[in-house]
Amino acid sequence: SFILEKTVSLLCTPDGDSEAEEELVWLRNGAVVRLNEENRKGRSSVCISPIIHEDNEAVFTCHLSRNATVSASVTLNVTYHPQLSEAEQVEVEIESMLVLSCDIWANPQVSSILWTLNGSAVDLSASGFTMSSDGFTSQLTANTVERSLHEGTYECTAHFPLHGTISKVFQVTVTEKTMKFPLFPIIAGVVVVCLTAILAVVSRWKKIAKVTYKQ
Repeated sequence: SFILEKTVSLLCTPDGDSEAEEELVWLRNGAVVRLNEENRKGRSSVCISPIIHEDNEAVFTCHLSRNATVSASVTLNVTYHPQLSEAEQVEVEIESMLVLSCDIWANPQVSSILWTLNGSAVDLSASGFTMSSDGFTSQLTANTVERSLHEGTYECTAHFPLHGTISKVFQVTVTEKTMKFPLFPIIAGVVVVCLTAILAVVSRWKKIAKVTYKQ
């Protein structure tokens, strides 16, 4: 196994004296890896720095330039743990939706996930929560928030075979419902007032023009 963001060097050395000066070719998932001239003959190495998520399960193959059947391959197994941030402050209005997301993307994969509220396991049926997981994120969702049920300190705790227990804390504060102004009626009202004012000005102007014309 190889660790994310570390450096790994892969070495290829042909067997036998007759192949000691043979030119070597490196492939990554079937694509040729560019090598310096001095790194092609007899003894060749590939350095991967740093290792990234996309290197997981990448296949590196070294073979003789003149005979691709003489080869050796290695498949990278990159281990990594979730990139959890510090405690998160969450404000949510009464009767709105609450969604808490916890990163669980790791290799090896998470073996168990536990959500707690104020130190006790979340009771999904009693608090109206639903929990979902797609292998990348674990989500805790409440469609209609109530202060008595949903305000408090949440913690997402995930256990991983190689990385142990990793957790994230959410401090959820439930606020009063904000009065939403009906924007469309307001705009419509302003338009009506403006049109009325314009019509009044036009009507007045016509009267003035008519009087002036008679004089």
